[in-house]
Amino acid sequence: MHFSKISISLLIVLFTLITDTNAQQDPYFSLYNYNMGILNPAFSGVESLTSINLNFRKQWAGVEGSPQTQGLMISAPINDRIGLGFSVVNDKVFVLNETDIYADFSYKLTMGLETDLFLGLKAGGSSINIDLISLGINDPLFSEDVSRFNPNFGMGAYLKNEKFYFHLSVPALLSSKRYEKEGVLVTKATDKAHIYAGGGYIFQLNNNTRLNISGLTKLVAGAPISTDISSIVSIQEKTELGISYRFNESISAIAMFKYIEWLHFGYAYEHTTSPVGDYSNGSHELLIKFLFLKK
Repeated sequence: MHFSKISISLLIVLFTLITDTNAQQDPYFSLYNYNMGILNPAFSGVESLTSINLNFRKQWAGVEGSPQTQGLMISAPINDRIGLGFSVVNDKVFVLNETDIYADFSYKLTMGLETDLFLGLKAGGSSINIDLISLGINDPLFSEDVSRFNPNFGMGAYLKNEKFYFHLSVPALLSSKRYEKEGVLVTKATDKAHIYAGGGYIFQLNNNTRLNISGLTKLVAGAPISTDISSIVSIQEKTELGISYRFNESISAIAMFKYIEWLHFGYAYEHTTSPVGDYSNGSHELLIKFLFLKK
């Protein structure tokens, strides 16, 4: 059987839609360090400037039906303590199309000199559409399309210091249904709550160079723990270059360019180290960030 031509796409949709393995189903970004508001509402308004982030990700290039993700994140400070955010993330995998829409609220507590604690809330939901009929499979399980909206809410915390930071979040607390069918066979697929925990330390190497070492761990019931370790060097606050390793899954090269004060560009190339990498040409991700500077 030639998996690269006829079977990979079908395996993706079968695994995604009608298994009950409770795998990690949230969209994944290599450049999450620059777009943390999608994972944690406490990051809304943290930058003290209004920003708009646009993300574009093509995962497992060369594999038909592989994930494609687009994200929009708006973050704005209302005053010295309150921040608001809004995000839309569209994730398409073969015949599955999911759009997450959320509004965020954050509040800052001053903990001490140079240390602040941000607490955040997230509310919204996910629109899920599965085009099963287009598969052309003569089976009752694929006889009609699926369309549903799952409301949800989440929360998060972010402790920030000039030298270190920690964060913890559950962006969607409620388990939600993707697909279920009663007939010859009862099957179902559900989204489980994802818990994100991470932190980092910033080393000032010299007057113009900083090194940011960070980690992010994702926990989902019924799935292996996923952990990322990242190392990013900032040069004169204009260029950031780094590498990120996701244990047993992938390694990424990261670049961020900040030569225009109000416009930043980021790019990441991710090489998959799992067996899927044998059939793909890696993953590509682009980030465009607009900053609305204070007068």
